[in-house]
Amino acid sequence: MLTRRTLLAVFAQQKRLVILLGDSIRMGYEPYVVKELSDAAEVWAPKENGAHTANLLVQLSTWVLPKNAAVIHVNAGLHDLKTIHYDTRENVVPLKHYRDNVEALLRTMRERTKAKLIWATTTMVNDAGSQKAREKNREFRRYNADVVAYNREAVKMCRKLGVPVNDLYALSQQNATQQMPDGVHFVPEGYRILGAQVAARIREAR
Repeated sequence: MLTRRTLLAVFAQQKRLVILLGDSIRMGYEPYVVKELSDAAEVWAPKENGAHTANLLVQLSTWVLPKNAAVIHVNAGLHDLKTIHYDTRENVVPLKHYRDNVEALLRTMRERTKAKLIWATTTMVNDAGSQKAREKNREFRRYNADVVAYNREAVKMCRKLGVPVNDLYALSQQNATQQMPDGVHFVPEGYRILGAQVAARIREAR
């Protein structure tokens, strides 16, 4: 007769490995995804902020390719579209390069893993809140118009490659009251809402 410990070990082995990639927004909803999927998946994510798409490309060989993931959920854009300087509109990763990076990420993961891929659109930016949060130190800025433009290119690429899209942008708009005064991050309830949709899309991945 199998002991309870053996049954738990077998159950753990049967769980799918899910990888979450992304920036601080991913880090915010990650605990809720782990909880939502505790019955069906082992969720792994890097401890550090994934930052922009260029960094994700560099880290693929460490964070993704050696692991036997069943599903990979990617959420990257907020660090790509932030401005290099406070008073300019020049983005850290220009739109064209962002589109190319998204394609490289998706093609590499599709060709070198067996995982189901999900791309999440970047969550909204409240321009006034973002400006106020960065004004004191004259740091970089973010604009929601850039969020829209970067999401548009990412979605086009996903359609081209047949990758499902998790529309976190629309969800964040519907729950704008859950955004923090900095115009980017979310209060716990906001992250819970985002995490619930991320978990639902991962469950649907077949």
